[in-house]
This record gives sequence, structure tokens and C-alpha cells, in this order.
Amino acid sequence: MKKVIILVLLVLAPALSAQTPETYTNSRGDRHIAGPFELDLLRTDTTYKKWFEASWQKFKLKGESTKWKKHLKNTQVDIYLGTWCGDSKNWVPQFVKMWTDLGLKEEQLHFTALYDGIEKYKQGPNGEEKGLRIHRVPTFIFKEEGKEYARMVEYPRNDLEKDLAQIAVGYASEPNYRAATYLLNLFESTSMEDIWKEVNDHFREVWELTGKDSELNTLGYVLDRSDRKDQALMVFQMNSIIYPYTPRAHANFGKALEDAGRKEEAIQSFKRALELDPKNETAKERLAVLEPDGAN
Repeated sequence: MKKVIILVLLVLAPALSAQTPETYTNSRGDRHIAGPFELDLLRTDTTYKKWFEASWQKFKLKGESTKWKKHLKNTQVDIYLGTWCGDSKNWVPQFVKMWTDLGLKEEQLHFTALYDGIEKYKQGPNGEEKGLRIHRVPTFIFKEEGKEYARMVEYPRNDLEKDLAQIAVGYASEPNYRAATYLLNLFESTSMEDIWKEVNDHFREVWELTGKDSELNTLGYVLDRSDRKDQALMVFQMNSIIYPYTPRAHANFGKALEDAGRKEEAIQSFKRALELDPKNETAKERLAVLEPDGAN
């Protein structure tokens, strides 16, 4: 009897060890993956199969020399994505196609899906993204012996094949969203007290690196939803200064001020947002709460 039980367990072992991914339904009623999962889920599940196959077909190797691929044989790529995200739907299948067309092993690729939505914005169910400075999806993190040596953020700087070749030979392009990267590295290495002491220098650096208001806006959301309120407040404030004529920059700064208990400053930010856009819903909603009598 013992031999039979052992045999059954051995047969079942692969199935028991396979990942059972978490899924959830978002506010729009769409089903998505959250947490680590196997690539075959995107290939076979009808919820994801259509867009995976469509993007997979987009990629073709250029036919140039790919001798550089030998430098990737010991590389692990951790891929953080959202099955709700247009960039993830576009670039992740193409990246996998490129990787396999180069003759590299799919086992080197590891996939983790992050939530959309307000409460767990770009977070994993068990905090898989924590400490990894992820603010955009997809993010491709290249590691050797467990240590990161390069990354690609959201979309290629050049094209997928060229970016991967540069990574392979040790000359990776700087990832997209340089201002967000600068701030995340700063928050990781320096206390908020010390950052504020040199805030003007940091602000000038961010000003030079920022591409558009959505860069810091998204970063602020990520920090806020992961309970890094003081960091989010700084990011939203910087964004409102760099983009003084963007209504949502002031509305988001106002919300951060409100969360910090700075009511009067929050009111002024919300009013500025409404001056720029009388239809701004966030500003109207919060002012109705902060000034219920409609004071001007």
C-alpha cells in the first residue's frame, strides 16, 4: 500500500507544483491575472489568447548577426506586466517571440502580473513588486546570479532586437522615464528629511529629465497606492510646478495635500485645477467635501 501511495504522489507531483495563478475581476467586469503565472496561460486561456497571438505575430528577427545572444544564456528575465495594459499586451508577446526565435530558453523568463484599479495599482497580491522600483508595465528586469544588470521599461528605446543586443553586450540603453527612475532611486537611497534639504537640486534634475506630465502623475499614483504618501506628495508637488497649466497635476497635488491634513493648501490646489478645467471631477468632488457651503 505504501508503494502505491508513493507512486501516486510522484505522478501528481508536477501538477501539485505547477502555479495556480490568482485571477480577479476589475471594476469593468474584466478578468485578469494577479501574481506569478506560467506563460502557457496567455497562450491557451481564451481571455488572453487572442491578443497574445496577434502581438506574437508582429515580431520578426531582422536577419542580421545575432552572435550576441550567447551572452544571455545565463540571464533570467523577470517580466512584470498587466493583462489589462495595452503596452503589456503589445510588447510581452513580441519579447517572448524574439527570445524563442533566438533559441533562448523560455524557462529563463518569469512572469508576474500586477493589479490595475485604484486600491492596488500596479501591485502584486503578495507584494511581488516591492523594492523593485516598478512604476510602469511591462518592466523587463535582466538578472544574472540573482543580480539585476539591466532593464527595459514599458517599451523599447530603439526597437526590441537592438535593445536586447545592447543589453547582451553590456551597453544597455537607459530605460524610459528617466525622471521617475531618478526619483525612485533617490527615495530608495536617501531619507525624506535629507531629500528635502537638497530639494531644489533634486527638482532641477527632475525638471530636466521629465518627458510629460503623465510620467510623474503615474509615479505619484504608484507611490500613493502603495502607502508611500510622503513620497507621493513630493512627486505630485513637483508635477504641479513643472506643468502649471495641467489641471490634473493640481488636482492630484490637492488630493495628496488633503491626505496629509493640509486642508487650506488642498483647497487652493483644487480651485486652481477648476480654473484650468471647470469640469475636473476630482476637484469638484473634493471641494464639495472641504467647502460644503461653497465658500470662495
